[in-house]
Amino acid sequence: MGIRVQVQAQDFDPLQLQRALEGDDAGAVVTFTGYVKAGAAAVTAIELEHYPGMTERSIEAIAREATARWQLKGVSVVHRIGRLACGAQIVWVGASATHRGEAFAGCEFVMDYLKTRAPFWKKELGAFGEQWVEARDADHERAGRW
Repeated sequence: MGIRVQVQAQDFDPLQLQRALEGDDAGAVVTFTGYVKAGAAAVTAIELEHYPGMTERSIEAIAREATARWQLKGVSVVHRIGRLACGAQIVWVGASATHRGEAFAGCEFVMDYLKTRAPFWKKELGAFGEQWVEARDADHERAGRW
C-alpha cells in the first residue's frame, strides 16, 4: 500500500480513498475527513495556497515518520487547495495497520502535523473582507504530545 499524497483543487471520494488502503494484511483502516467550518467572524469561504513540490515532500516525510513509528501498512493524504466554501471537504487522511491502535495513532499523528507544520497558507473570506490565519494554540498543544 505504501504512502500516497495528493494536493489538489478537485473534491475527493472518501470511500474510494479508504478502499485503496484496504488490503489482505491490514486488520484496521482509520480515516479522517475534515470540512471547511465557519469561523467566529462569519467566514463564508477559505482560500488555501501552497508551494507545489515542497508541500507534497513535507507531507510525505511525516507519513514516513508515522509509518515507522506505528508500523503502518499504508498512509494516504489528500489535501485540497484553492477557494473552498464552508461545508466543503478539505482534507482526508487514512492509515492502515495490522492493529487498530496503530492505525488510530498514525492517522491522528498525521492530521496533527497537517494542522501545525504543513506548508499551507490559509485565508478566511467573508463580509469582513479577507484575513490570513495562523495555526491555533490548541493545534500546537495537540501536536506537542507526539
